[in-house]
Amino acid sequence: MLSYPVLLGVTAWLGWLGRSDGPALSSSARGVLIVSAVEMVFFGLILALAWVASRASFKDLLLVWRPGYWVVPLGVAYSIGLRLAVAFVALGVFFVALACKAASLNSWDKAFKWIEAYATDNRPAVETLVDTTALRHNPAYFILTVSLVSFVVAGLREELWRSACLAGFKKLGPRWFGSVWGQMGAVCLTAVVFGLGHLPQGPIAVCLTAVLGVALGAIMVLHRSIWPAVIAHGAFDATTFALLPFIVDLLPHAH
Repeated sequence: MLSYPVLLGVTAWLGWLGRSDGPALSSSARGVLIVSAVEMVFFGLILALAWVASRASFKDLLLVWRPGYWVVPLGVAYSIGLRLAVAFVALGVFFVALACKAASLNSWDKAFKWIEAYATDNRPAVETLVDTTALRHNPAYFILTVSLVSFVVAGLREELWRSACLAGFKKLGPRWFGSVWGQMGAVCLTAVVFGLGHLPQGPIAVCLTAVLGVALGAIMVLHRSIWPAVIAHGAFDATTFALLPFIVDLLPHAH
């Protein structure tokens, strides 16, 4: 299970080096449905094989619905917190990098231009994932992306993968990963893998999604349930997709 997103990310990255056939989610509503079905079936097969080998229980996979009717509002609140946390980390890294570069160049102006150029050249390559023009002009494509893709293909599938990895760590190394702190260690390891699964979007996306993975895993460990994390992940992705056309308009060289 742990290798699943890395294999997907490396495969997509190697294929993307010479691809010209559009984003992973295609550019049509029909394409989104087909890609989503393929992704879910493939993941379902991998999960089924892992379950047959381990016989993990409902509780092991954190599938218990907790904390009751608070799941949805908590998930939405967490999604807002996640966005603020990612922004805070990004700003912190930016200012640290700016200060270090300014010290080496002995110029704040040159350092800022270097950071700006680096951020532009290595921005998350959203065009490898989704068609922003279709998001803007195709209502069916937009609805499927902010619902099916965000909450099922991303939210449910990726948090099921995370809970399966945490269960695996706990079963294979109960001495190291059995406690809450041990589970958080496993969360950090899976977050690194989660980040690497986003190689096609570039190095900045890898780092940001790793941070996101730590936060989502922490939510899962805190509530001993995947569901608040599923809602948080889905809401985070849905708002990101909804805002992408406007964000792309503001970014240089984003088309």
